[in-house]
Amino acid sequence: MTHAEELRSLPLFEGLSADQLAQLLAVATVVTVTPGAELFREGAPAASWWALVDGAIELSRVVDREETVVGRMDVPGQWAGGFRAWDERGVYLATGRGKVPGRVLRLPATELAELSKAWFPFGNHLISGLYHTARSIESTARHRQSLVALGTLAAGLAHQINNPAAAATRAVDDLEDTFRTVTSSLRLLADREISARQYAALDALRSEVGTRPSVSDPLARSDLEGDLESWLADHDVGRGWLVAPVLAAAGADVAWCEHVAAVVTGPALGAALEWVASTLSATALLTELKESTGRISELVATMKSYSQMDRAAMQRVDVASGIDATLAMLGHRIGGDITVVRDYAADRPSIDAYASELNQVWTNLIDNALDAMDGTGTLRLTVAADADAVAVSIADSGKGMTPQVAERAFDAFFSTKDVGEGTGLGLDIARRVVEERHHGTITIDSRPGATTLHVRLPARPLTRQR
Repeated sequence: MTHAEELRSLPLFEGLSADQLAQLLAVATVVTVTPGAELFREGAPAASWWALVDGAIELSRVVDREETVVGRMDVPGQWAGGFRAWDERGVYLATGRGKVPGRVLRLPATELAELSKAWFPFGNHLISGLYHTARSIESTARHRQSLVALGTLAAGLAHQINNPAAAATRAVDDLEDTFRTVTSSLRLLADREISARQYAALDALRSEVGTRPSVSDPLARSDLEGDLESWLADHDVGRGWLVAPVLAAAGADVAWCEHVAAVVTGPALGAALEWVASTLSATALLTELKESTGRISELVATMKSYSQMDRAAMQRVDVASGIDATLAMLGHRIGGDITVVRDYAADRPSIDAYASELNQVWTNLIDNALDAMDGTGTLRLTVAADADAVAVSIADSGKGMTPQVAERAFDAFFSTKDVGEGTGLGLDIARRVVEERHHGTITIDSRPGATTLHVRLPARPLTRQR
């Protein structure tokens, strides 16, 4: 049995008169708390208000299909729920379960609303208005931030995919033309009635030149093209200006052409060289197509690794791999004037973490560092073992922060960027991910020409609620 005098000793009920406490107890119920017993569930209508009298209640939330402890009510007078007294759509923000034996006062939200209106009419209007205003602003802001973040990442990914996709499309178009040349030159060889022995010898010469190192030096290739064009003209080979560049790029020289002329003579020589050149072109185009599509596959795999969309929420991760995936996602922002230095210790430990959330932290910190350098400077990324933790440092050579900015950098809603800029994830949320979700620390060390964000994450497994 809970008496009015017992409630009066709790800071929550200070200032209530004896009559008010009596009214409260008349409509409330005292619930006995037992370890493991569920009192209320996340997402369910917050139709009751719970005030702790004694004992302890553990609060947990489901994040990415896994339940995680996010708080604890263990001080008498702490309360939860009852939001429907002021907001008809109010739901419980977490699941509450008994941690140690105790008692809790349960009051229906409808009764709480009536008491609030009767006792504090002006305050009741303020609270109700605050709920609706906060819900509207938070919904709009989160939607906008999500769109900005998604647009930024999508634009970066599209930029990176554009080049290999364009190269693959170009290679396919050129391959179509090359295939026509292969078939037409084979038809000409058949019309010239070369023997099977001649064709086998020609194919052996084609295979031999295919194993030679390609000529990458522009001047050397230009000289070789000139020599080949002259030789082709002297031997009445038509379209030498098309054949010579391909043969030169493959490393074929005049001596090789002499070997071909010894195998295939007369009018068939031109068709033979054109067939060899077209097959070499097809091989080069297939290599280019393979590299381009391979690059696209790498980008898709990087995106999957970055988003962790096909993996469990909490997993054993290598922090350095997450940072590398983030760098790949932001590759469009890293120009030639920015030097990226990676310093990853070989003995760095893997940690149990919410990988996708950490990747969002790395995205924010690296994006801020790139902004600070304004296209020129050094980005230094360090991952090292630190006793029972992994220590990450992200440093840039930008202009740095003033002491006033550094002091407020982790404040909620504080930003030095214009509207629409950035990734949509502020340092306040990054701090929450590091400190509240992973029980780590994040600090700033900034001076002109050198700003470093230090993140320390424990290597031991995080405590999870079953």
